[in-house]
Amino acid sequence: MMNTSDIETLRQELAGKNPRYILKKALTLFDNIAISFSGAEDVVLIDIAHSIRKDIQVFTLDTGRLHPETYRFIETVRKHYQMDIELLTPDRTVLDEFVKRKGLFSFYEDGHEECCKIRKVEPLRRKLVHVDAWITGQRHDQSPATRQDITEVQVDGVFSAPGHPLIKFNPLLNWKSAQVWDYIEAHQVPYNPLHSKGFVSIGCEPCTRPILPHEHERAGRWWWEESTKKECGLHVEHSKTPS
Repeated sequence: MMNTSDIETLRQELAGKNPRYILKKALTLFDNIAISFSGAEDVVLIDIAHSIRKDIQVFTLDTGRLHPETYRFIETVRKHYQMDIELLTPDRTVLDEFVKRKGLFSFYEDGHEECCKIRKVEPLRRKLVHVDAWITGQRHDQSPATRQDITEVQVDGVFSAPGHPLIKFNPLLNWKSAQVWDYIEAHQVPYNPLHSKGFVSIGCEPCTRPILPHEHERAGRWWWEESTKKECGLHVEHSKTPS
């Protein structure tokens, strides 16, 4: 188990390093580590990690509300890399109660927090208690309001548990979107066809729209809410909502 001084030393070592260096270090330090897969950044991570270690764990959140193109994309990635992709699903009992109580589109009226907590945050929490570290595709410029203070490696402040500090690696932290897409083109990495239809940041179908020219890439997520609320709770902690 890494202590605080170990993390600080590692943070200094990885600061400003390229994604491959960070991934290689992460995969060397941790056997029980997993990549969170959803968007273009994550497939870049899978592509690099797969060239380093073939047995890497990969999981994705199946909220039950994804676009048909996204489900097909998951299968394309699975076949392309000949790997298992674990699908994390919401607790059926909790979800059924929520839908009966509030319907299928309550987030348009009172915000996306409760729905995301049930469909995304809690399934992810159940997964992360079983790993020692995870790898995300977060980038600084994805959300200037909420992602400026993250580092290449950190103790996860959302999903760490008492006696189980969870380590999070962010290898693409300093890349721009153009660098992600340059890599995808150069290495023929599969990508979600919705990207060719104006979608940049892709989430659940009811909560994602294409963006307009010159809009920020997160503008298509939860577009009816304030620009400071473009997170679902996977990387920035929700306000305390009763369970």
